[in-house]
Amino acid sequence: MHLKGFLDFIRKQGVVGLAVGFILGGAVSKVVTSVVNDLVNPIIGLALGAAGNLKDAKLALGPVSFGLGNFASTLIDFVVIALVVYFGVKWIGLDKLDKKD
Repeated sequence: MHLKGFLDFIRKQGVVGLAVGFILGGAVSKVVTSVVNDLVNPIIGLALGAAGNLKDAKLALGPVSFGLGNFASTLIDFVVIALVVYFGVKWIGLDKLDKKD
């Protein structure tokens, strides 16, 4: 089995970024979602007066209610996941595998 040939194939095809994003994104998604929902959102919710949880924050205009807190929570979740994946890839050094010859 030729590991060098396999790594050359991966490097030339540019699939490392896709694979890393898929695997790490799925693996850390639940942990990051829990951190955001259970730690970050309650703190931000208390600061904004949203009954202790950011997801519960709503903007009511007449009979219409906008779930701005839920949107903000989802946005924070995305940013944290993106940062974890980015720094994880940099730390492991996988960002160097996709470089073209």
